[in-house]
Amino acid sequence: MITNKDRLFNLSTKRTTYLFAVTETGHLEHLYWGRRLTKDVSIDAFAEKRSIGIIGETAYDSDHPTLFLSNLAMEYSTTGKGDYRESSIDIEYQKGLRTLDFTLQSFRILKGKPRLFGGLVESYGDHEQCTTLEITLREKLLPLRILLTYTTFEDTDVITRRTTLHNDGRESVVIRNLASAQVDLEGSWELVTFDGAWGRERYVNRRELKPGIYINDSKKGVSSSDHNPAIFLTNEENECVGFNLVYSGNHRELVEVSPFGKTRVMTGINPTGFSWTLTSGERFQTPEAVMTYSPHGLEGASHNFHQFINHHIIRGPWKFRERPILINNWEATYFNFTEDKILKLARESAELGIELFVLDDGWFGVRNDDTTSLGDWTVNSKKLPSGLGYISSQIKKMGMLFGLWVEPEMVSIQSELYKNHPDWMIAIPGRTPGVGRNQYILDLTREDVRRYLFETLSKTWKLADVNYIKWDMNRVFSDLYSLNPEMANHGEFLHRYVLGLYELLTKLATEFPAVLFESCASGGNRFDLGMLCFMPQTWTSDNSDALSRLYIQEGTSYAYPLSTMGAHVSSSPNHQTLRRTDLESRFNVAAFGVLGYELDVTSLNRQQKEAIKAQIAFYKAHRSILQYGTFTRIKLANSASNQVVWAVASKDRSELLVLFAQKLNRANPGGDILRVHAVDLNATYEVFPRQQKIDIKVFGDLLNMVSPVHITEGGIAQETISKALSLDSEVEHYRLSGEQIAFGGIKLNQQFGGTGYDSMTRVLGDFGSRIYLFKRID
Repeated sequence: MITNKDRLFNLSTKRTTYLFAVTETGHLEHLYWGRRLTKDVSIDAFAEKRSIGIIGETAYDSDHPTLFLSNLAMEYSTTGKGDYRESSIDIEYQKGLRTLDFTLQSFRILKGKPRLFGGLVESYGDHEQCTTLEITLREKLLPLRILLTYTTFEDTDVITRRTTLHNDGRESVVIRNLASAQVDLEGSWELVTFDGAWGRERYVNRRELKPGIYINDSKKGVSSSDHNPAIFLTNEENECVGFNLVYSGNHRELVEVSPFGKTRVMTGINPTGFSWTLTSGERFQTPEAVMTYSPHGLEGASHNFHQFINHHIIRGPWKFRERPILINNWEATYFNFTEDKILKLARESAELGIELFVLDDGWFGVRNDDTTSLGDWTVNSKKLPSGLGYISSQIKKMGMLFGLWVEPEMVSIQSELYKNHPDWMIAIPGRTPGVGRNQYILDLTREDVRRYLFETLSKTWKLADVNYIKWDMNRVFSDLYSLNPEMANHGEFLHRYVLGLYELLTKLATEFPAVLFESCASGGNRFDLGMLCFMPQTWTSDNSDALSRLYIQEGTSYAYPLSTMGAHVSSSPNHQTLRRTDLESRFNVAAFGVLGYELDVTSLNRQQKEAIKAQIAFYKAHRSILQYGTFTRIKLANSASNQVVWAVASKDRSELLVLFAQKLNRANPGGDILRVHAVDLNATYEVFPRQQKIDIKVFGDLLNMVSPVHITEGGIAQETISKALSLDSEVEHYRLSGEQIAFGGIKLNQQFGGTGYDSMTRVLGDFGSRIYLFKRID
């Protein structure tokens, strides 16, 4: 709901209120963002008091000698009129002038949400779910207008914002910066960001904010694993505000604490390297910013984002549809596979209960390593002599869906595409271009490049009758240059690239509406809301090590729901860390996301295959909760705790699945208490662990304490017994109230601690885990 009364604008959702007012000079003063206010609001009580001047600052003008914009909480800010903080807009005009002053001209309130223009993607909602406020600000001297657009999503407590700049004059101007949103907050805050690199994406980092400027950004041309565009601010009152951006390119989230204790937050396209020439009569629109407030801390803001993404970002036939359990052949074969090997993997996978087979890199051109063939999207006839259509049909006869890996934005020097169109590759004439993974990037700002990709991919995908596409991007940008005549300057290049990518994806999604797309960029290098508009799930990280995934999936989950997070069970030792973890714990962590397998199932022993069959059956039985339930973090991986506890609950809290994981085992440990506050306090629950298998090899030569014959550690006898025999996990069962679970918790069975073992003993070891089931019985 959005209302206007006198000078006050009130944007309210189900549980929140956002207020700003028009000052006597026509500027927009931010007043409040917090719990919903249901009574009449006093503007004077919230407004900045301005009866005396501020030494060292500059007043707005002689008619308003006590109005200092540098100490005003503003909705949108400019430079040159006394606000010395970072500004929302930076435009160069008339020999380098940059002073701007935008004040209110008009506004309108309308039901629903007007569509973006110019190729950007956005959230969506109908007239019942959304209300939109459009405010027009006009520059006092120049023929420029800004349209600030606010849309409230009432049920999810989210407000989206975007900015549109109109050039109504005869002369061109150059946009150096145009933020999507700005919010000026009062009080002290802590900044939460999600940072990392390949293989360790989106680790949680917290910083107490002190006077100064903090920047969270990407300059890589993608949203990047360095710093995700999602950020949160929390305070001592457990309030939390969250921001994200519906965009897949360079972004910047800037947080500035002023000398007067105000905290400015801005998000939008990164101004570093960006410039856009706006000619007479043109307009430029920013990506959409997404904002939420919760009085319940990070958990509350995270829940808001989860609901918003599942309801208003994800679209198409896979929205709220249970995602299939897949197997990907990459770590089973890498480039070294044949038609027979692929079909053998597929047959074994089908017998295990897997639902989707994904053929990864190496199926096209003459590609046997990462130096060739990107751009040549036709089948590698030496590896697959019967063709993709045959492979697909055989896999579907086994009862599985068929999926394919592609990396369309890339080109190899050793390819037919490069030989025929060297000018399609991004490179500066006369310079030797940078290279990543032996590959280069195609210029998607060009219509002829996009047309080639659409036609080539469409032909191949139809031939293969694909059900799923994994869309990869294994390098980031350098050596920016284009022959595209539409580009006025190369500061436009990266934004035009994103627009070109979105245009291509729109055409492909329209042509293949039933296909499940999964985004990937060397793992999680482009995990953002823009890509989720086309692809309802993202490969979270190339690192599938169970311990690493506790950190990666937990960090990712703050801004993105479990249904968007691809999570695979892979081999041990893990290919990224060489860490050894047991098969059951690898599954327990991967189950909190969209489950897949990525290992050579043809080389597993009988015990391992039986374990995987049981895992898959368990996941299918609880898939709707694991993908779409309400997720809560109880003990954090990103903390000093040795334990990690997550919970996911059905909407009515009649069923919960709780992960209990530990980082390192300890000798002679104390007891473990499992306390879960996400239950229904008025209900009674049965609680018990998922039954899993324990490999006898975890006991090493302790087996000789009970074995009639000596068993050598790592010997043939131990290996033979391990293949034929495994132990059942502990027996544990409780019946208790939701109150007792939430307030007191459950003292779990003793862990193995160096002395003694029986059927009640929990054997976890290093990196071990359990999933506990909570079922309401009253």
